[in-house]
Amino acid sequence: MTGMMQRCVVHDYCAPSFYMVTVVTEPRRGCLSELHSGAVAASDARLILSPMGEIVRDAWLRTSSIYAGVEACECVVMPDHFHGILWVKERLPQHMGHIVKAFKRVSTQECRSKRLLLPPNPGSVSAAAPAAGLQSTLWQTGFQDSILVRKGQLAAMVNYIAANPRRLAAKRANPELFTVVTTKLVGRGRSCAAIGNHFLLDRPLKRQVQISRTVSRGEVADRKEELLHAAVHGAVLVSPCISAGEKEIARAALDSRLPLIVLLENGFSPLYKPPGNYFDACAAGRLLMLAPFPYHREKRAITREQCRALNEWTQAIVENDCRSNEE
Repeated sequence: MTGMMQRCVVHDYCAPSFYMVTVVTEPRRGCLSELHSGAVAASDARLILSPMGEIVRDAWLRTSSIYAGVEACECVVMPDHFHGILWVKERLPQHMGHIVKAFKRVSTQECRSKRLLLPPNPGSVSAAAPAAGLQSTLWQTGFQDSILVRKGQLAAMVNYIAANPRRLAAKRANPELFTVVTTKLVGRGRSCAAIGNHFLLDRPLKRQVQISRTVSRGEVADRKEELLHAAVHGAVLVSPCISAGEKEIARAALDSRLPLIVLLENGFSPLYKPPGNYFDACAAGRLLMLAPFPYHREKRAITREQCRALNEWTQAIVENDCRSNEE
């Protein structure tokens, strides 16, 4: 057993590919690194590795010399987890999960041999083990992977790894903006999960973003210009981000650093972090993400009923605010 979790069932994990690998300490102990306390801004953030973190980094980098046709590329050792990009250049005799398993085993053994592992935490799996004096393991069972197959995805993941310290600093500076609230009241009789700046709901002017899939490019451009003009002058854009036009306007709002409320088809996973530009907008207080539906792990095509529901939620958020102003 290799501890692979949530694998892509249609992918050949022996075939050449790039992988973004994530492993997490057991039970999310912040023992691998520390955020540099001298940073005056999130952009200055950097990590200082602990002795355990140095072992993890070195074990990852040695992967290239142990496995032919495999290169361990960029990595970042966060306080309680590790990200690394693995480049499989030649077909493997066994799937790549065996390489990750070996990395986890070797780093754990080296930490244990140097007596760096802490005693098991109460309630952890290893704490319940019958063997007296048994030290905890370093890693949680399994790992997560992303297969880098689309154009530009590798560069995006490299940038993601490099930006991890800055993202951690931003989260610690603004914890309230990165905490998932499971029942946020967003209108009369409506509540859902939320993350971001809840005060955007209290702004006095909101504009609904609803663009049919059938409208022309010229109509999308005109609507985008109108909505961004309204946002520049104080309106909060509210969008379900369903159609291509709605997504385009949301991206333009993010790029222009304008306030935005988005509604999502999927809910928030445990330890959810907003992706990409959403993270920076969230840290700056310009974004609120709402999830009317429960979280699911598998990829699903959005249904017609869900599209209708998201549009109704969007309209209700905007119209409820209008009614409040009239009253």
